[in-house]
Amino acid sequence: MSKTVLVIEDEPNISEAIGFILSRDGWRVANHFNGVDAVEAVRTRNPDLVILDVMLPGRSGYDILQELRASATTADLPVLLLTARGQSKDRELAESYGASRFMTKPFSNAEVLEAVRDLARD
Repeated sequence: MSKTVLVIEDEPNISEAIGFILSRDGWRVANHFNGVDAVEAVRTRNPDLVILDVMLPGRSGYDILQELRASATTADLPVLLLTARGQSKDRELAESYGASRFMTKPFSNAEVLEAVRDLARD
């Protein structure tokens, strides 16, 4: 049975590209495009892994990550955090909020695939 990844990303080109490479790798991919009800989408879809953009309409990916980590049902859910900002303070913030992995845009398809495979093994 294939695993499910929920991609929470508001840029259609990025979510489509990620969905394509992960689908080819055997993942079931669901997409969500805003931060307002992203936590509800995670709870409803119950994915094996989440790819979460930091800058979303309605709510920051950092806020979403904090809420996911505060809940017993999603505290250990692997979360790959994506951001266009890759400064060390951004990386430190992501780690302090509990991101499983941090990736700066732009990224290669191979980087995303490797990160998702690694997170799925953990």
